[in-house]
Amino acid sequence: MTYAETLDFLYTKLPMFSRVGSSAFKKDLTNTIILLEHLENPHQKFKSIHVGGTNGKGSVSHMMASVLQTAGYKTGLYTSPHIHDFRERIKINGVLADEFFVIEFVEKISGLIDQVKPSFFEITVAMAFDYFAQKKVDIAVIEVGLGGRLDSTNVIDPVLSVITNIGFDHMNMLGDSLSEIAFEKSGIIKENTPVVVGERNAESDEVFLQAAALHDSDILFAEDIYATTNYQWKQNQLIVEVQNQLIQNDHQFKLDLSGIYQIKNVCTVLSAFDVLYDKGFIIKDDIIKEGLANVVTNTGLTGRWQVIHKEPLIVLEVAHNEDGIQQMLKHINELSFQNLHIIFGIVKDKDTEAILQLFPPQAKYYFTQADIPRALPANELKSIADNLNLTGEVFINVNEALQNVLSVAGKEDVIIVCGSIFLIAEVDIEKITMSLL
Repeated sequence: MTYAETLDFLYTKLPMFSRVGSSAFKKDLTNTIILLEHLENPHQKFKSIHVGGTNGKGSVSHMMASVLQTAGYKTGLYTSPHIHDFRERIKINGVLADEFFVIEFVEKISGLIDQVKPSFFEITVAMAFDYFAQKKVDIAVIEVGLGGRLDSTNVIDPVLSVITNIGFDHMNMLGDSLSEIAFEKSGIIKENTPVVVGERNAESDEVFLQAAALHDSDILFAEDIYATTNYQWKQNQLIVEVQNQLIQNDHQFKLDLSGIYQIKNVCTVLSAFDVLYDKGFIIKDDIIKEGLANVVTNTGLTGRWQVIHKEPLIVLEVAHNEDGIQQMLKHINELSFQNLHIIFGIVKDKDTEAILQLFPPQAKYYFTQADIPRALPANELKSIADNLNLTGEVFINVNEALQNVLSVAGKEDVIIVCGSIFLIAEVDIEKITMSLL
């Protein structure tokens, strides 16, 4: 098979959560274990860090990988979903996995695929672990796909577990309360393995404390150690001043991930590296600063307050649940602009009404949808928005919506494209930027 044929096989043969939703989610680890045993358990051949949480886990994973590779470690990074290229899921020191490896991997386990009938995600997890083992990484940062306890990544025995925060998302699979969701997320806490929790929450803290006690694991809440004392956003760069509250030590960090919501993630990352120091990862402050200043450069992360044009300001943002939208709106509220245009599309299994209730009524809306079966039809999205007094039009795809916005937007306007990561993936950045020249 060619690389294109291999991807077509993966996309069409295997149930894919990003396309069809919960029917692709396997509620146990059996298939993953079978696949990995067939591959001689590659996940046991490298050190790993496991990162879960509702929001921020992708950013934290990329931040940690950037710092580790800056420090000289051969660093694997597994994340999901991808935006443009399937191999974004599997990287070593920011370099995408080899196309030939993807082809070879699928060919060598094709018989097992027919026998086990795994999901798309189960295959990609096994593929990543096999790649990292073959390439002999020093350490791999592994992002949880969904939940934690039953996620396919939850077969690793990491040196550190990180849980960024708990919020409402995927309630149809994880539970309707923060404590229920926290229980699923806490499933990545392992025996005698330290865990860092990014944000405190009255409903979830006790769940994490109980899980840590059950597994005899040390637990650290980042909010207890680090606090942001000041921040600035300018020239698409976020400058954050952070204080270690235990020793009254102050540091300034310059981030190329410029979303203001990253200030919480910085504190989580700093706490994680404090723990890793005790595990033998001696990484100096200047290396951490350099790694955080070059996350996008080192890892290729996109879609997190990604500025693709300045006048008008056009931002791509993968915020797609209540907490994510709230954080995005905080950043918007700090901007000066003439008019606010929001292009929005979402998938069917979100609490769309609760999310739309957060949006400002004075903005101009452009409702659209990604080209996947799981997308909420744009006309249905508009209908919900109409009931909340959010005024807008329907567009067949995100690029048509963008072209319409650009025909009316002034240089002092702000244009936000947000919602489903699959919507962001369809933005033709080159065509949009060329049309603005």
